Amino acid sequence: MQQNHVREIRESLLMSKAELARKADVSPLTITRIERGCPCRMETMRKIILALGFQLADRGKVFPE
Repeated sequence: MQQNHVREIRESLLMSKAELARKADVSPLTITRIERGCPCRMETMRKIILALGFQLADRGKVFPE
């Protein structure tokens, strides 16, 4: 399990899981799994970071090490 800030950031943007999934081009189930702390591929992380409006350089704000 890896901690991340996807849910907090998504909720602070008043964005639904479905909306984030659509923007990131992944399934809503994938968003649910990631928010629960399941690991995901680097490509999926990249899509989510960009869909949340961050730069890839801000990766640590969304997916801290």
